[in-house]
This record gives sequence, C-alpha cells and structure tokens, in this order.
Amino acid sequence: MIIVVAPDSFKESLSAVDAATAIKKGILMAQPDAEVFCIPMADGGEGTVKAIAECTNSELKSVSVCNALGENIIAEWALIDGDTAVVEMASAAGLEQINKDKRNIYTSSTYGVGLLIKDVLNYPIKKLILGLGGSATNDAGIGMLNALGVKFYDEHNQLIQACCPNNIHNISRIDISELDERLKTVNVVLASDVRNPLCGKNGASHIFGPQKGASPEQVLELDERLNNYAQLVHHTLHIDCREYAGAGAAGGLGFAALSFLNATFKPGIEVIAEYSNLEHHIKEADLVITGEGCIDEQTLQGKTIAGIANLSKRYHKPLIALGGAVRGNYQDLYTHGLSAAFSISSGPMTLQESMHNCSTLLTQKANDLMRLWSIGRQV
Repeated sequence: MIIVVAPDSFKESLSAVDAATAIKKGILMAQPDAEVFCIPMADGGEGTVKAIAECTNSELKSVSVCNALGENIIAEWALIDGDTAVVEMASAAGLEQINKDKRNIYTSSTYGVGLLIKDVLNYPIKKLILGLGGSATNDAGIGMLNALGVKFYDEHNQLIQACCPNNIHNISRIDISELDERLKTVNVVLASDVRNPLCGKNGASHIFGPQKGASPEQVLELDERLNNYAQLVHHTLHIDCREYAGAGAAGGLGFAALSFLNATFKPGIEVIAEYSNLEHHIKEADLVITGEGCIDEQTLQGKTIAGIANLSKRYHKPLIALGGAVRGNYQDLYTHGLSAAFSISSGPMTLQESMHNCSTLLTQKANDLMRLWSIGRQV
C-alpha cells in the first residue's frame, strides 16, 4: 500500500515536516508494511523554505536580520542547485514572531525582508521564490524597498527613516536610483495563495488588518494611506498595480514586488508541488492524507488542501484531511476532490490543549483512520 502524506503546518503548533512525521507514525502503527511518502506542504507562508528544502538538492542559509518591530533575529532561506533562492517573508516579518501584547500594525515594517533578500543577492542566483504568507505588516513593502536601496522623502525633502505605516502618508517623493542593481537579473516569483488587491473592501487593510490588531477605524485609515501611496507609485513609475490579484498579499508586499521588482505570482501550492514531484506521487498512491490547522469554506481559496484535492480528483485517489478545527461549510470541499475531513480532537478541549498536544493527536487520529481504512479494503 502506497500512502502520500502531504500536510501543511498547524500554525503556532507544528511545522509541516513535524505534522507529516506525526501522521506517518500513526499510519505505521496500524499498517506497518505501508510505503509512506512524506511531502511537507506550504502555501507561501511559514514552512515554505523547509518544505522545499526537504525535497530538493538545497542548502539552508542563515542570516541576521530584524523582525517586523526591528528586533534582531536569525532568518533562514534555501539555496537550490546554486542558482535558485527560496525565501519566506514570515521569517523576517512574521506575525507569529511577535508576542500578542507587542503587536503594532503601525510600526511593523518589512525592512528585515529586504535585508534577507540582500543576503540572497550575494549569491549568483537567477530565480528568487518569495513566500508571502503570515505577515505582521501593512506597509505596502516600503520597509523591504528601503533595505534594498529605495529612498523615501517627505514634502520638505527630508529623508524618511522609519519606513512603516506610521510614516507612509508622509511620503511625497520616491527615489529608486539606488535600488540594488543585482535585482535586474533575478526572476522574482511570489508564492502566495492570496489574490486580494492592495486597497478597498477586499484589500490588505480590510481583510488582513484586523488579525494584525487593527481596529475598524484604523483599517479605514490604513486603507486610505495605502491608496494614496499607490497613487504616488503610479506617478513615479507610470504603472498601477494596486488592483492586481495578490497586490494585497503580506500587507501590500505583493504590490511592492509587482511594482518595483517586476515580480510574477504563482500559487504557493503549485511551487511546492513542482519541486516535490507531488503529482507523480499522488498518481501512484492508494491513499492521500493531508491536513492543516483549520479546515473550512476558505480552504478552497488557494489553500494547500484545495490544491491537493484537485490533484487527487484528477487521478481518482481518495483524500482524507485532518484539521485542528473542521468547521463551517467544509463539506463544499467534497465536490472538489476531498473524500472526508476529520478533526484531530479526541474530546472536549481548549485550543491551547489541542495545540500543545497536536503531534500526539495527529498520530492517534492517523492510527484510527488507517485501522478503519484497512477494514474497508478487506470487505
């Protein structure tokens, strides 16, 4: 029996690699002879670097940068075959890196992401894959651009030092003359499941601002600031990317990469699938098991499970999804290739208990499922 295990991370609990290991352990408890292929997945957010590194000829690199609040941290990126770099912006400006009592959307910056990219550019890379999920920021990428050499000036022609939402409305002039020249020869690919524009009711501030701590009043103010800044970018570069699908990803980092780095978008699940040879493994499998922290109707919007469901449906393979929470209209996934979805909770428990015991719960649920699966195959 061939089983493909391809989960995403269980946020703030288990990485995709650890989740796959826990599920495999449960499978082998019930089916010791099963051939299990673990393919950790990601959609551009946390775990993207390690997911690709797990299945490629890559080398992990570490660099000292700063997080969204300017605190020193160590970030990792992957160098594949000497000429392709994989970076996740969450490693330098991630929401999970900041304690909840310290989160501040107005002072959070993507400057550390720019520092991370500068380190990447020290290598002879031709392609940069930049994962955009899990951000703490809403700065339209001005922090990243500043670290890469772009200068921002106010109406008095004074250089703006702190490039974050607190100052984005003060920008009157953009100078790109010192933007890192090495970027001109690099193909920048944005790995993301987010298709939102920069501004408006479906934009970065309205959709993602609240989860980063913005109040309803602040959401309106932030959206206005982003829109005015985007107008200045239009005036400066003579292009307008604010309505592009994905411009609102990572608090507008997608907009910055589209506008200044000539980047293109690719769904995160497709990037991982390409490097992991996921389609081939699913084609050969008897059963596919995936999972992530929450399974609901939004899972269809480019999330990992949706991508795996499409491949499983293409090859008529049964697909089971395990989630920390399974709620809402998740049954809509059944028409898109998912065979069944189960919560890993073994009984009433708090979110903290579920997160703390996630590995054990995944193993137990995988064991239970495989015992049931083996009975079905014997009938």
